Amino acid sequence: MPIQQSDVLYTAVATAENGRAGRVATDDGKLDLVVDPPVEMGGSGAGTNPEQLFAAGYSACFQGALGVVARQEGADVSGSTVTAKVGIGRNDDGFGLIVEITATVPHVDAEAARALIKKAHEVCPYSKATRGNITVTLA
Repeated sequence: MPIQQSDVLYTAVATAENGRAGRVATDDGKLDLVVDPPVEMGGSGAGTNPEQLFAAGYSACFQGALGVVARQEGADVSGSTVTAKVGIGRNDDGFGLIVEITATVPHVDAEAARALIKKAHEVCPYSKATRGNITVTLA
């Protein structure tokens, strides 16, 4: 269910200049990056790109969700990592994204880790935002 404006706890603000070949910065100055298409898409690869930024945000958010569900389940996820691979490619509408989330949870068995990852995918705000819009696989 969507949140209401009155429920917002924090709002991030970022501004892009010149799209994929320019600059992106946050209003507080904590992030100020050159963006450039990757070599695979005809760019120089000299800067970061929107897919890398999305992968960074998604992996951090998913890691947080994993911690939330682990606390609820009494599981130890210390030392865990989450990697998000964000692919971009052509589809019927122009371009689309695909995501693969890989989590390593060293202090629980494989079956318990899979269950935690699946639960994290249900509560992660990025997963909720992408559900039904792009393919997200879990590993």
